[in-house]
Amino acid sequence: MQRRIAVVAVFVMIALAACASPSKPSAGGATPTPSATSSPAPAVTPTAAPSPSMSMAVPSASPTVAPAPPTPKPAPPATSAKPISCTGKIAQTRPVASGTGPGGSLVSTGSPAVALTFDDGPDPINTPKILDELKQCGVKATFCVVGFRARDHPEMITRIAAEGHTLCNHSWQHLFDLAKRDDAYIRKDLENTNKMILRAAPGARVAYFRAPGGNFTTKLVRIASELGMKSIYWHVDPRDWESAKFGKGTAMVNHVIAAVERDVRPGSIVLSHDNGKPDTIVAYRTLLPWLKARYTLIALPDAPPPPPSPAPATPLP
Repeated sequence: MQRRIAVVAVFVMIALAACASPSKPSAGGATPTPSATSSPAPAVTPTAAPSPSMSMAVPSASPTVAPAPPTPKPAPPATSAKPISCTGKIAQTRPVASGTGPGGSLVSTGSPAVALTFDDGPDPINTPKILDELKQCGVKATFCVVGFRARDHPEMITRIAAEGHTLCNHSWQHLFDLAKRDDAYIRKDLENTNKMILRAAPGARVAYFRAPGGNFTTKLVRIASELGMKSIYWHVDPRDWESAKFGKGTAMVNHVIAAVERDVRPGSIVLSHDNGKPDTIVAYRTLLPWLKARYTLIALPDAPPPPPSPAPATPLP
């Protein structure tokens, strides 16, 4: 018994001695207490919170704020907002236009007046624009319209007639080889085109015909005449359709202006296009004042047709 007590006492003394000695790091990797010679930890500078303008998103428990509405874009400027001024007179001494077109078609008005003609419409975008320009300058013109487009845009035919312009038959679908078709086909083509024009403008009369591409033959001129229409060619052709050669935009506008001013004469019939040719419309903002100052501008006269030729007498049996 005494031996057990002595052993226990020895263990107690050893334990007390161990508690009094400095502690060492254990195998578990406990962090040692820094001594006085250890390097001080660097000071930590507080990081400012990102401003709302920063691109990095910061998760937040707050509700999502709706983005500000986008700034509305300014409306594009209205086209042709500035009216055209067509005033003043300038004397001209150029010779009068003369000659005859293919198949006996007309190239001049037969007077000192100049006729502006616009082909291939009506175009729901460009035709109203050229009509507005003509109205601002008090000018009448001639519109050679395609049959199926007259069918599709009757409101344009109605307006052309209501504003005092002359309507001209330009065939049903602008076939360049129309003259090569048989007589019955040609007659039906022209009749159907007139029918669509008169459906939209019942009080009008279609007194003129222009072959697609100007490809007249004596047969085509004859059939048009039998339907009460004179065949018109042109004296001035700025070739506003030839963008592969003359370019688009400003280049084409400048070309059309220069070509018409160079070639026009008293009595000229001037060819232009409203269908799909916005550069032509822009060019006429310059051409109309220039032309009106120098020439009388007319629509081709809507004269009654010549009396039909008498039918050949039927021989008696």
